[in-house]
Amino acid sequence: MTEVKSEPGTPEAEKAAAASFPWPIHEAVLDNGLRVVVSPDPTTPIAAVNLWYDVGSRHERAGKHGFAHLFEHLMFEGSAHVAKGEHFEWVTAAGGAAINATTSPDRTNYFQVMPSSQLELALWLEADRMGSLALTQETLDNQREVVKNERRQRYDNPPYGRWVEYALELTFPEGHPYHHTTIGSMEELQEAALEDFQDFNAVYYSPNNAVLTVAGDVDAEQVVQLAEKYFGGIQRHGDIPPAPDGTLPALKLGTTTRRVVPDDSVPRPMTFFMFRSPDARDEDYVAVEVLAAVLGRGRGARLYRKLITEKNLAQREESYTSTWNLAYGASVFFGLFSPRDGVEAAEVEREFTAVLDALADGSAPVSESELGRAKALLTSDWLRAVSELGGRADLLGQYATVDGDPKIVREYLGRLEAVTAEDVQRVAAQILPDDNRVVIEYVTSAASDDAEGSEDGADDAQEADA
Repeated sequence: MTEVKSEPGTPEAEKAAAASFPWPIHEAVLDNGLRVVVSPDPTTPIAAVNLWYDVGSRHERAGKHGFAHLFEHLMFEGSAHVAKGEHFEWVTAAGGAAINATTSPDRTNYFQVMPSSQLELALWLEADRMGSLALTQETLDNQREVVKNERRQRYDNPPYGRWVEYALELTFPEGHPYHHTTIGSMEELQEAALEDFQDFNAVYYSPNNAVLTVAGDVDAEQVVQLAEKYFGGIQRHGDIPPAPDGTLPALKLGTTTRRVVPDDSVPRPMTFFMFRSPDARDEDYVAVEVLAAVLGRGRGARLYRKLITEKNLAQREESYTSTWNLAYGASVFFGLFSPRDGVEAAEVEREFTAVLDALADGSAPVSESELGRAKALLTSDWLRAVSELGGRADLLGQYATVDGDPKIVREYLGRLEAVTAEDVQRVAAQILPDDNRVVIEYVTSAASDDAEGSEDGADDAQEADA
């Protein structure tokens, strides 16, 4: 029997837990390497089941871009005992909900929320597709077409749909695991053979490359017993290859690069910014989150006050900054604005970058009220996430997969509270200067005639297809 490891119930541990994650965390590892994390909560008769695989677009090799995301679709195409589409039918018939999956550069996860009495069904369904996915030429061809349509809907056809793709290409060098988006290359997906996807499945969809998390009205020992019953017979893969190295010679880009996108289909001009930043595992990452809230989150943020309240230059809902929590080598800090009718984008950009520069150079340091507001917003985000069982299971999967220890989930609020105004100014000085800036500017064809190229030379200025 696999041993279930629980936390010591010391007064200090209990006090720390109560601040951010006041639920127990139990861990076990099956003989085939599957990690099981259970967080019981008897207050509601449901259970959230979340399965994280340590594979995302950063694991993809040259010529194989888009595999991780395609598998998010393929995993719903049926397995040895479950027909195509029946995963949804079985879960909903049992009273379950929130059935879905997501892919990021760093991982792929699958989840559902069930009545706790139906936990065994959810584990059986996940184990069946882990161990016996119906990966055939028919299912592959079908889902390739689905992904092509998704690309049209999310990237190619919507206004500004490709800005992230352009920005990542300029922020990370060719060959870097974050250079490409999760949607990948339609040409490479089309050219790949069935055997390529079968190999991908055999390597990455293995129990020793996965974390199963269950949160809710469950017994930890019983969850581990059920995991052994349904997952225990699935063979581990002997050697999970590491992802391509995401190490960069320097955090900063060393330049400002601008890409002008002429596009008459967009409703108005819009400018996007992207900066390399410390990754999500870095001790400074929480300070970067605070920086994003200070600069560009809500009506109390600096950008809103300057661009909208004081100068009325930008659209109300389209002037903000945020972060993307990439976890290996570097992440990104990004922002955007859209000028009001009759206002030149260049004028808004001068004011936008002036706000960033004033914080970065220390001429307008973070006030205590700004710091407190940002921390309150981020604390509220956190409490909303952990108050919902699905979010709780997801966070446990994140910390177990990315950080190696689900109990790190307890540290977030303490790390947030420890951030000082000086920390925020320090990370601003590190990531916001113009030698670490990618600018993607959408303009109408008339405006594009006057658009400037890169600040560091015409070779960096590129025009994208509209």
